[in-house]
Amino acid sequence: MKIKRFFKKPVVTYALLVIQIIAFVFMTFDGGSTNIATLLKYGAKFNPYIVLGEWWRLITPMFLHIGFIHLLMNSVILYYLGEQLEGIFGHLRFAGIYLLSGIAGNLASFAFSDALSAGASTALFGLFGSTIMLGQTFKYNPAIQQMAKSFGILIIINVVFGIFSSSIDLAGHLGGLLGGFLLATAISVPNPVVHLLNKRLIYGSFFVIMVIALAYIGYLNTPITFFEP
Repeated sequence: MKIKRFFKKPVVTYALLVIQIIAFVFMTFDGGSTNIATLLKYGAKFNPYIVLGEWWRLITPMFLHIGFIHLLMNSVILYYLGEQLEGIFGHLRFAGIYLLSGIAGNLASFAFSDALSAGASTALFGLFGSTIMLGQTFKYNPAIQQMAKSFGILIIINVVFGIFSSSIDLAGHLGGLLGGFLLATAISVPNPVVHLLNKRLIYGSFFVIMVIALAYIGYLNTPITFFEP
């Protein structure tokens, strides 16, 4: 099966970039993007608040960044990935993979890390995961295979770097990566192959189970009496 770039302009990618830049500007003039109080105010992931009912903190961290370099690096990666992938998946599928895999990554962080965190990395790793799906699904498309190999190397480098850096939310990255792979397989691309329907349903079910399991683990691992960072 041939795969084409149906959607020329990555408008969702542009919108995501604008949102995170605007959020950064607001934070900068409201205490600073590295200030813990400001991060909490704007929706950084903080486990005790999530347990107390602020589940929107599983979404908002995707649009917040801690310092300009953090914003710059993630914005460059988002632009490059979005330009490649939004044209393949289409606007709605791309947005779904980005947002839902970001939530999955933040849930993994909620389950296995008690640190305050923010950044688009969970969603970006979801996009990385979608390239693995493309590589497995379109084995006879040279362009897709080359893209999958290139991003595969970046995935390995980032995971290895995350293992040896305490400042990186490795759980969030891996959760986003797995979530993106499962979602991309379930959602597929425009005009998917009919015989892949059962596989798509199975992987979609795996994603739902993963999200529920991570939420449950995070709730069990977070002491509800702890209120301050």
